[in-house]
Amino acid sequence: MAEDNIQKVKQQVIEANSPEETFAVGMRFGQQARPGDVCILTGDLGVGKTVFTQGVAAGLGINEPVVSPTFTIVQPYESGRLPFYHFDVYRIGDLEEMDEIGYEDYFYGGGLSIVEWGSRIEELLPPCHKEVMIEKDLDKGFDYRKIIITEVGT
Repeated sequence: MAEDNIQKVKQQVIEANSPEETFAVGMRFGQQARPGDVCILTGDLGVGKTVFTQGVAAGLGINEPVVSPTFTIVQPYESGRLPFYHFDVYRIGDLEEMDEIGYEDYFYGGGLSIVEWGSRIEELLPPCHKEVMIEKDLDKGFDYRKIIITEVGT
């Protein structure tokens, strides 16, 4: 196997016990974001993806309300230290819809792109990106979340 084909992965696991802690993890993520970062966000409905994303926006210095762009596919926010592009691709029917909204301008621009349900457009992701998976464990409490941040790169 060629050295060039080895995929490098770095992973961090964080436990949160309240929505406020999930928000704080997102806020740190936003504070550490670099221009051109692309991140897919996964987890079941109601697991806290929007709370995490609101924290990311706060970490970027964005003060306006952040909601999931389920029907618009992408919601740009330009008022922070980096442009922030919040995608929700749950309703994407085919990859051509991503071309129509000009996803490459967002993914390969100077901002941070967070893509909810990003596994639906996996073929379009840059080879180097991040994945954030949020999981519940009701045995550890109603508000408990395990947040797994993975850096993927080739």
